[in-house]
Amino acid sequence: MVATFKNYRDLSAFAANKIIRLVKHKKNAVLCLAAGDTPALTYHLVVETAKREAISFSEIIFTGLDEWVGIGPDIPGSCYHFLQQKIFGPLGIKKTQIHFFNSMATDLQQECNRINTIIQTVRGIDLALVGIGLNGHVGFNEPGIDPAGSAHVVTLDEVTSIVGQKYFKTNTALSKGITLGMAQIMQAREVLLLAAGTKKAAIIRRTLKEDISNAVPAGFITTHPNGWILLDEEAAAEL
Repeated sequence: MVATFKNYRDLSAFAANKIIRLVKHKKNAVLCLAAGDTPALTYHLVVETAKREAISFSEIIFTGLDEWVGIGPDIPGSCYHFLQQKIFGPLGIKKTQIHFFNSMATDLQQECNRINTIIQTVRGIDLALVGIGLNGHVGFNEPGIDPAGSAHVVTLDEVTSIVGQKYFKTNTALSKGITLGMAQIMQAREVLLLAAGTKKAAIIRRTLKEDISNAVPAGFITTHPNGWILLDEEAAAEL
């Protein structure tokens, strides 16, 4: 389902309300949340509402979507650090509630297996909130991925490596990522894909207008029975 909102704030408010409603309905829901500029306001609104309405997140389980390989969780620019600053810290989420990729692990395949097992143990993801890269990636499921894959290590597309520099204060080597597979995202009971701004207009047009293929991984979400493509008017400008 595609929904277009007048502006970024309205889009973010809709996504935040989806999360809040789920948490109220299911106290031990499993959330998979993306880092990045686009969902930042969504998380701010979730925190604001949770505090105002005294909504407990004490039993919510969080699973990571992706992480830069070789970037530790305490480094500004890492996906974990972003979520810690925006939602884990402000909501008082305990570390025992968070199941995130350790991208510093010596055995990254074992780390993938660990996350795969956790997702199976908690019986899947209730809601996945993701963004879309300028190349159509979701998480670090880059163009050309196997859509049936589970957690894996990936060599990052050049576009991803270049754009990713914006999250770091100094030039940082970004060559590999570790990510949930497209199949795991698609198996979530609900998926929200957020896109805002004119820079996302071209890839949104490709996502929604081209034949669905792994050339634009985000396109698979259009086939999800409870998948949402949430756009502001700028991101929807080329539709």
